[in-house]
Amino acid sequence: MLTTIRHPELPEPILLSSDPTVRITTDPLVYGTRHLGEDYLFVLMSAVWPDDQRGSAPKTTLTFENVTSGMTEPLRSILSPPSADLTIVMAATPDVIEARYLNLKGTLGTWDAGRISLDVSRESFASEPMPSGRMSKARFPGLFR
Repeated sequence: MLTTIRHPELPEPILLSSDPTVRITTDPLVYGTRHLGEDYLFVLMSAVWPDDQRGSAPKTTLTFENVTSGMTEPLRSILSPPSADLTIVMAATPDVIEARYLNLKGTLGTWDAGRISLDVSRESFASEPMPSGRMSKARFPGLFR
């Protein structure tokens, strides 16, 4: 699983991988996954895949284990919700996308001495206005002939 975390206050997106597929650097020793020219850094990560509960938007929880103090700084520095993309790839074929969830919004972030948890969800379709526009003469002239 590849995770991209974005936020306007972050200088660049955070790219994380759940698998140490290749050695990225030797000094310091860093493993990760190369996907479409980008290096995703390996962290111990788990996720409960987006659910399909009736009446609510799909949500998932990303949990990053064995974190260092430097990993919590970006989470503490932002005040509004980040967005996350989840991509499923196989270790043997990291450029072939098996599944993808885009533009999930962060709803809750928690951390302690050894773990960061981030709840992400897509926006509910129930919050979309219906109808989206008024049936006025200016917007729908064919209705007023």
